[in-house]
Amino acid sequence: MSWFDEHGREFPWRHGTYDSYRLLVAEVLLQRTRAETVAAFAADFFQAYPDWKSLATATEVEITEALRAIGLQSRRATTLSKLSKHMVDNNYVIPSQRNRIEALPGIGQYIANAMEMLVHGRPRPLLDTNMSRVIERCIRPRSLADIRYDPWLQGAAHYLVEQGDAKIINWAVLDLGALVCKPRTPSCRVCPLQDECSFAKTNSMDRTSDPGVS
Repeated sequence: MSWFDEHGREFPWRHGTYDSYRLLVAEVLLQRTRAETVAAFAADFFQAYPDWKSLATATEVEITEALRAIGLQSRRATTLSKLSKHMVDNNYVIPSQRNRIEALPGIGQYIANAMEMLVHGRPRPLLDTNMSRVIERCIRPRSLADIRYDPWLQGAAHYLVEQGDAKIINWAVLDLGALVCKPRTPSCRVCPLQDECSFAKTNSMDRTSDPGVS
Protein backbone atom coordinates (compact mmCIF):
# COMPACT_ATOMS: atom_id res chain seq x y z
CA MET A 1 0.00 0.00 0.00
CA SER A 2 2.91 2.34 0.72
CA TRP A 3 4.33 1.52 -2.70
CA PHE A 4 0.98 2.37 -4.31
CA ASP A 5 0.82 5.72 -2.49
CA GLU A 6 4.05 6.70 -4.20
CA HIS A 7 3.92 4.88 -7.53
CA GLY A 8 0.24 4.23 -8.29
CA ARG A 9 -1.09 5.23 -11.69
CA GLU A 10 -3.58 8.08 -12.12
CA PHE A 11 -6.75 7.30 -14.04
CA PRO A 12 -10.01 9.31 -14.19
CA TRP A 13 -12.18 6.38 -13.07
CA ARG A 14 -10.22 6.19 -9.80
CA HIS A 15 -11.11 9.66 -8.53
CA GLY A 16 -14.80 9.28 -7.71
CA THR A 17 -15.89 11.62 -10.50
CA TYR A 18 -17.31 8.90 -12.75
CA ASP A 19 -20.99 8.03 -12.40
CA SER A 20 -22.22 4.46 -12.90
CA TYR A 21 -22.61 5.02 -16.65
CA ARG A 22 -18.99 6.08 -17.09
CA LEU A 23 -17.72 3.37 -14.77
CA LEU A 24 -19.44 0.60 -16.70
CA VAL A 25 -18.54 1.95 -20.15
CA ALA A 26 -14.93 2.45 -19.05
CA GLU A 27 -14.74 -1.19 -17.97
CA VAL A 28 -15.97 -2.28 -21.40
CA LEU A 29 -13.33 -0.08 -23.04
CA LEU A 30 -10.61 -1.45 -20.75
CA GLN A 31 -11.09 -5.03 -21.89
CA ARG A 32 -7.91 -6.17 -23.69
CA THR A 33 -6.66 -2.56 -23.91
CA ARG A 34 -4.00 -0.71 -21.92
CA ALA A 35 -5.46 1.52 -19.22
CA GLU A 36 -3.29 4.44 -20.38
CA THR A 37 -4.83 4.18 -23.85
CA VAL A 38 -8.37 4.26 -22.47
CA ALA A 39 -7.58 7.15 -20.12
CA ALA A 40 -6.35 9.28 -23.03
CA PHE A 41 -9.41 8.39 -25.11
CA ALA A 42 -12.24 8.43 -22.56
CA ALA A 43 -12.81 12.19 -22.26
CA ASP A 44 -13.55 12.59 -25.97
CA PHE A 45 -15.82 9.55 -26.02
CA PHE A 46 -17.85 10.73 -23.04
CA GLN A 47 -18.13 14.18 -24.53
CA ALA A 48 -19.70 12.62 -27.63
CA TYR A 49 -21.81 10.17 -25.60
CA PRO A 50 -22.41 11.65 -22.12
CA ASP A 51 -25.10 9.19 -20.99
CA TRP A 52 -26.90 5.95 -21.75
CA LYS A 53 -29.58 7.68 -23.82
CA SER A 54 -27.11 9.34 -26.19
CA LEU A 55 -25.32 6.02 -26.64
CA ALA A 56 -28.57 4.12 -27.18
CA THR A 57 -29.74 6.50 -29.91
CA ALA A 58 -26.46 6.26 -31.83
CA THR A 59 -26.14 3.68 -34.57
CA GLU A 60 -23.70 0.83 -34.18
CA VAL A 61 -21.79 2.22 -37.16
CA GLU A 62 -21.40 5.58 -35.40
CA ILE A 63 -20.18 3.93 -32.21
CA THR A 64 -17.77 1.77 -34.18
CA GLU A 65 -16.25 4.83 -35.80
CA ALA A 66 -15.95 6.60 -32.45
CA LEU A 67 -14.05 3.61 -31.02
CA ARG A 68 -11.67 3.13 -33.94
CA ALA A 69 -8.81 4.88 -32.14
CA ILE A 70 -8.52 2.17 -29.46
CA GLY A 71 -9.18 -0.92 -31.56
CA LEU A 72 -11.62 -3.84 -31.24
CA GLN A 73 -14.17 -1.28 -32.33
CA SER A 74 -16.75 -3.62 -33.89
CA ARG A 75 -16.87 -5.91 -30.87
CA ARG A 76 -17.06 -3.03 -28.39
CA ALA A 77 -19.64 -1.17 -30.45
CA THR A 78 -21.94 -4.19 -30.48
CA THR A 79 -21.60 -4.59 -26.71
CA LEU A 80 -22.16 -0.90 -25.97
CA SER A 81 -25.11 -0.63 -28.35
CA LYS A 82 -26.90 -3.60 -26.77
CA LEU A 83 -25.93 -2.56 -23.26
CA SER A 84 -27.13 1.03 -23.65
CA LYS A 85 -30.49 -0.04 -25.07
CA HIS A 86 -30.93 -2.46 -22.17
CA MET A 87 -30.11 0.27 -19.64
CA VAL A 88 -32.56 2.73 -21.22
CA ASP A 89 -35.28 0.06 -21.13
CA ASN A 90 -34.52 -0.66 -17.45
CA ASN A 91 -34.45 2.87 -16.02
CA TYR A 92 -30.64 3.22 -16.19
CA VAL A 93 -30.18 1.07 -13.07
CA ILE A 94 -27.21 -1.29 -12.70
CA PRO A 95 -28.78 -4.20 -10.81
CA SER A 96 -27.41 -5.22 -7.44
CA GLN A 97 -27.99 -8.96 -7.79
CA ARG A 98 -24.96 -10.79 -9.16
CA ASN A 99 -26.93 -12.97 -11.59
CA ARG A 100 -28.66 -9.92 -13.04
CA ILE A 101 -25.36 -8.06 -13.47
CA GLU A 102 -23.89 -11.03 -15.35
CA ALA A 103 -27.03 -11.13 -17.51
CA LEU A 104 -26.28 -7.64 -18.88
CA PRO A 105 -25.12 -7.71 -22.52
CA GLY A 106 -21.37 -8.32 -22.84
CA ILE A 107 -20.70 -8.51 -19.08
CA GLY A 108 -18.40 -11.25 -17.81
CA GLN A 109 -16.85 -12.07 -14.47
CA TYR A 110 -14.33 -9.21 -14.36
CA ILE A 111 -16.79 -6.41 -15.18
CA ALA A 112 -19.41 -7.92 -12.88
CA ASN A 113 -16.86 -7.83 -10.04
CA ALA A 114 -15.99 -4.24 -10.94
CA MET A 115 -19.65 -3.17 -10.83
CA GLU A 116 -20.25 -4.91 -7.52
CA MET A 117 -17.24 -3.12 -6.04
CA LEU A 118 -17.40 0.31 -7.68
CA VAL A 119 -21.18 0.78 -7.79
CA HIS A 120 -22.42 -1.33 -4.88
CA GLY A 121 -19.42 -1.14 -2.54
CA ARG A 122 -18.73 -4.86 -2.19
CA PRO A 123 -15.18 -6.22 -1.85
CA ARG A 124 -14.56 -7.98 -5.14
CA PRO A 125 -11.26 -8.71 -6.93
CA LEU A 126 -10.43 -7.21 -10.31
CA LEU A 127 -8.75 -10.46 -11.24
CA ASP A 128 -6.93 -10.09 -14.55
CA THR A 129 -3.56 -11.39 -15.76
CA ASN A 130 -1.71 -8.73 -13.73
CA MET A 131 -3.34 -9.61 -10.42
CA SER A 132 -3.12 -13.30 -11.18
CA ARG A 133 0.61 -13.02 -11.89
CA VAL A 134 1.33 -11.19 -8.63
CA ILE A 135 -0.65 -13.68 -6.52
CA GLU A 136 0.78 -16.73 -8.26
CA ARG A 137 4.38 -15.52 -8.10
CA CYS A 138 4.09 -14.62 -4.44
CA ILE A 139 2.39 -17.85 -3.38
CA ARG A 140 2.00 -20.60 -5.97
CA PRO A 141 0.73 -21.18 -9.52
CA ARG A 142 -2.91 -21.92 -10.23
CA SER A 143 -4.02 -25.34 -11.48
CA LEU A 144 -6.37 -24.36 -14.32
CA ALA A 145 -5.48 -22.38 -17.44
CA ASP A 146 -8.48 -20.03 -17.23
CA ILE A 147 -8.18 -17.67 -14.26
CA ARG A 148 -11.97 -17.32 -14.11
CA TYR A 149 -12.48 -20.92 -13.07
CA ASP A 150 -9.48 -21.78 -10.90
CA PRO A 151 -10.97 -22.19 -7.39
CA TRP A 152 -7.71 -21.62 -5.49
CA LEU A 153 -6.83 -18.43 -7.40
CA GLN A 154 -10.38 -17.10 -7.10
CA GLY A 155 -10.37 -17.76 -3.37
CA ALA A 156 -6.98 -16.12 -2.92
CA ALA A 157 -8.04 -13.02 -4.86
CA HIS A 158 -11.25 -12.65 -2.86
CA TYR A 159 -9.40 -13.13 0.42
CA LEU A 160 -6.82 -10.51 -0.59
CA VAL A 161 -9.29 -7.70 -1.29
CA GLU A 162 -11.23 -8.41 1.90
CA GLN A 163 -8.25 -7.33 4.03
CA GLY A 164 -8.92 -3.59 3.74
CA ASP A 165 -10.18 -1.03 1.22
CA ALA A 166 -10.97 -3.29 -1.73
CA LYS A 167 -10.62 -0.55 -4.32
CA ILE A 168 -7.18 0.52 -3.15
CA ILE A 169 -5.96 -3.07 -2.76
CA ASN A 170 -7.16 -3.92 -6.27
CA TRP A 171 -5.53 -0.87 -7.84
CA ALA A 172 -2.29 -1.41 -5.93
CA VAL A 173 -1.95 -5.02 -7.09
CA LEU A 174 -2.97 -4.17 -10.66
CA ASP A 175 -0.38 -1.39 -10.82
CA LEU A 176 2.32 -3.54 -9.24
CA GLY A 177 1.69 -6.17 -11.90
CA ALA A 178 1.72 -3.63 -14.70
CA LEU A 179 4.76 -1.63 -13.59
CA VAL A 180 6.99 -3.99 -11.56
CA CYS A 181 5.87 -7.62 -11.66
CA LYS A 182 5.92 -7.76 -15.46
CA PRO A 183 5.51 -11.05 -17.32
CA ARG A 184 8.94 -11.22 -18.98
CA THR A 185 11.15 -8.68 -17.24
CA PRO A 186 9.99 -8.29 -13.63
CA SER A 187 11.85 -5.73 -11.52
CA CYS A 188 12.17 -7.96 -8.46
CA ARG A 189 14.88 -5.83 -6.86
CA VAL A 190 12.54 -2.86 -6.45
CA CYS A 191 9.41 -4.84 -5.66
CA PRO A 192 7.90 -4.21 -2.20
CA LEU A 193 6.95 -7.91 -2.01
CA GLN A 194 10.38 -9.33 -2.82
CA ASP A 195 11.05 -10.65 0.70
CA GLU A 196 7.78 -12.62 0.72
CA CYS A 197 7.69 -13.60 -2.95
CA SER A 198 8.51 -17.18 -3.97
CA PHE A 199 9.27 -16.11 -7.54
CA ALA A 200 11.65 -13.33 -6.42
CA LYS A 201 13.57 -15.72 -4.17
CA THR A 202 13.91 -18.29 -6.96
CA ASN A 203 14.87 -15.60 -9.45
CA SER A 204 17.53 -14.31 -7.06
CA MET A 205 18.95 -17.81 -6.55
CA ASP A 206 19.09 -18.39 -10.30
CA ARG A 207 21.01 -15.15 -10.81
CA THR A 208 23.44 -15.97 -8.00
CA SER A 209 24.18 -19.43 -9.38
CA ASP A 210 24.74 -18.11 -12.91
CA PRO A 211 28.51 -17.71 -13.42
CA GLY A 212 27.82 -14.90 -15.87
CA VAL A 213 26.12 -12.77 -13.22
CA SER A 214 28.30 -10.77 -10.86
